[in-house]
Amino acid sequence: MSATTWPYDADRDDPLTQLRIPVTGTHPDWRYTACFDRNSQVRSTGLEARQLASYITEYREYFFNDSYKAKFSKRPFDCDANTVIFHKWADGDWSYRRDSWQYGPFWVPVAPQLRGGDYDYKNATGPMTLERVMDKAHDVYPKRWIDWKADHPDVFSA
Repeated sequence: MSATTWPYDADRDDPLTQLRIPVTGTHPDWRYTACFDRNSQVRSTGLEARQLASYITEYREYFFNDSYKAKFSKRPFDCDANTVIFHKWADGDWSYRRDSWQYGPFWVPVAPQLRGGDYDYKNATGPMTLERVMDKAHDVYPKRWIDWKADHPDVFSA
């Protein structure tokens, strides 16, 4: 695609794009499966980038049939979801949010400067590694996520 036809709000030339990880802001224009917040204080490591890519792949493999997956393969990103935005505050300190959230804390766990305040829930107190934040984001379907991680020990800890 030429620069004039790039329809996405994700950064076209970001290295994470090569891994099908959109790099956007906190309110993406597209319904990406997941993305990395460009306003993060720290960039993801190589392992964390692989974890983000695996998170997106797991969603695609679980929810979509082969024809839909083929449709995705023609785009640089998977788009058709309630976007999960991941933010990195510091090494080993991640948060996430869903673009559909309207109430409660903006990030889970909350931003470091808000920890210990009203929105700092005991079950989501930071800092958390990216893997722990992904676990938290999968609390509705934990079994499938646990199985996925077990099947991908090169990306996730045992």
